[in-house]
Parts: sequence; C-alpha cells; structure tokens
Amino acid sequence: MNPSVRIKIILAFAAIYIVWGSSYYAVRLALQGFPPFTLSALRFLIGGTTLLLFCIVKKEKFPAKHLIVKNAVSGLVIFIGGVVAVVWAQQYISSSLASIIITTPFWFIVLDKKQWPFYFSNKFIIGGLITGLAGVIILLGFKKGHAGNGTEFMQLVSILIMIAGSLMWVSGSLYLRYRPSASSVYVNTCIQLLSAGICCTIISWFCKEPQQIMQHAVPLKSWLSLLYLAIVSTMITFMAFVWLLTKQPPALVSTYAYVNPLVAVLLGWAIGGEKITSLQILALVIILSGVLLVNIPRYRTVKAAS
Repeated sequence: MNPSVRIKIILAFAAIYIVWGSSYYAVRLALQGFPPFTLSALRFLIGGTTLLLFCIVKKEKFPAKHLIVKNAVSGLVIFIGGVVAVVWAQQYISSSLASIIITTPFWFIVLDKKQWPFYFSNKFIIGGLITGLAGVIILLGFKKGHAGNGTEFMQLVSILIMIAGSLMWVSGSLYLRYRPSASSVYVNTCIQLLSAGICCTIISWFCKEPQQIMQHAVPLKSWLSLLYLAIVSTMITFMAFVWLLTKQPPALVSTYAYVNPLVAVLLGWAIGGEKITSLQILALVIILSGVLLVNIPRYRTVKAAS
C-alpha cells in the first residue's frame, strides 16, 4: 500500500474514533450557551452550508426536485433522530451515559427485514441482541445521582428518547440504502443537513429559544464547541468516514461504534468531572459485548472473503 494512503487511513480512523467519541462532551459544553434546538439548527446549517459550497466548487450535480424532497425528508428522520435526540437528552444525562446508549447496531438487525433469514439463524446475533437488551434494561433502571443534572424521571425519559432516536436514524438509513439516490453522497448529505437545520430553526423559534439566548451572553467555549461540532464532527469527519469505506472493509470501519463510548466516558471523567459508577461501567461492558457479538458473523464474512 502507498505510504501516503496508509497515513490517510490512519488519520481517517483517528477521526471517526476520537472526533465522534468527543462529540458527546462537545455537546455538553455547547449546551451551556445554546438551547438544544438552536444548537442543532446552527450545527446543521453551518455544516450543510459549508458542504454546499464544497459541492459548488467541485461542480457536483444536484438531483431533480422530487429527489431533493426525498433527501430532505430523509434528513429530518436521520438527523433529528440521530443527533437532535442526543442533544436534547444531554440536558438531563451526562455525556458519558449518553454515549453508552448505542442501540443503533441492534435496530439495524431488527428493522432490516431482507437480512432476517441470516440474522435470526445465527446464534451470535441472537445472543448479541439479548445481551444488548440486558444492558439497556440496566440503563433504564439507572438511579439518579451520577447520571446527569436531570431528575430520575427526566433521565429515564432521555434514555427512551435516545432509543427512539436511534430507531429513526436506522429507519432513514435503511430507506436510503435500499432506495439510493443517483447523486453523490456529498450532495445528498448537504440537502439532508440543510433540511434538518431549517426544521430545528422552526422548532427553536416555536419554543422561544432565541429569547433565552438574548438574555445572557454565550460563553466562548460554547461557540468553539458549536464550530467543532459543525465543521469537524458533522462535515469533515463524515467525509473521512465516507472515504474510509472505499478503502477498508465496512466491518472494520464500523468498529468506531465500539470506541466512541470509551472515548466519551474517559473525556467526561478526565475533563468534565463526570463520575463513573459501577452500574454505568457494567452497562457499558454489557452493551459493547452485545454489539461485538452481533458483528462477529460480519467479521467472519470479511475474513473469509479476504
């Protein structure tokens, strides 16, 4: 392999491992200055606009109107569920706890009907689903004290909303997978981000969040976190992820799902002063073990094909 390509691969893996893992803590800092929907709106609009300029410079071809609408709706389902749910939930739970609730891999198994004959005939996948469910049940029973700033009830609601958000993200992703657009991934993502940003802006105004911002000065760390989330996490790292999929087996690239929670928990503990309880560690180990079991057949397939 070309040395320059090898270096790019290492940097791309570092991005999806560390940047996406650190996004949970960045959201925590950004929420100190921005309400959740305003934060999400600015994040999507900045990232989407920057990506739009990139597409214009690269002279990417934009799709027909009906495909723009399709991508816009998909963007609402994917990003509202996959990102806004996390941002809203982190008002009440810690960044480290939020990162542990990674039910997305399990929703892919449950909702991808075309793969059911393979999924549900494999003992590792069935065992992984049961193990992951056990970890989620432990989180649902998580007691207040070290899980965040919200009441015990709001922490429970936040966990349920994040699980529902994962379901939305996977539903939208599977729809795009089986009904792909002819446009480039950059154009599609640009449309999806902008549509999600416009939607969050409307919700923000409806909730009178701009008035809340005007009542106090936004800390510099919140502005910096917003830019980090919009440019580094949402746009640059996503492009690194897309490029990495063309150079490495998807099963290997998907290991970011195992590393992100570890990065988030360590950052929350080392920098954010978040306490890690034994129950939280137990839930982390159980859920990650379930995700690993679910992906063992995929690793075997990649290894057999290599």
